Amino acid sequence: MYMKRVYPDKNFCMGCRLCELACLTSHSGHGDLATAYINDRPAGLSPRRKVVENGEECVSIGCRHCDEPLCISACISGALIKNAETGITVYEPSLCVGCWACVMACPYGAVRRNNLENTIIKCDLCTGRENGPACVEACPNKALRYEER
Repeated sequence: MYMKRVYPDKNFCMGCRLCELACLTSHSGHGDLATAYINDRPAGLSPRRKVVENGEECVSIGCRHCDEPLCISACISGALIKNAETGITVYEPSLCVGCWACVMACPYGAVRRNNLENTIIKCDLCTGRENGPACVEACPNKALRYEER
């Protein structure tokens, strides 16, 4: 299935973490970076993208919304499903039992624990956001691309 996804390019990532800040702000509910970082982050709000560094190389990791997601197969509670219409791997936090099976199953490390809520966090492609994923819009080097492949 072809659908738009966020594709990282480690050749252009400079580890600025602006993608993380944009994600944090986008999911804050109010859209204010300072409030999201100073108040919401310590209260448990986490970005759904994470910059991973290895020496001089770095890359922004987020859910790839795989065609056949291993996280969905591993989920025992039905909290993760594949939207047949959009192709997005959708997460329903109210169904999550915090077993972490999806975290272990994801080969990309894109599904992470949300320790404060005993659930997970994963990229939702900023569904409903007019300009698409906030991380892509914020990336100064175009190391993140939102496209069909």
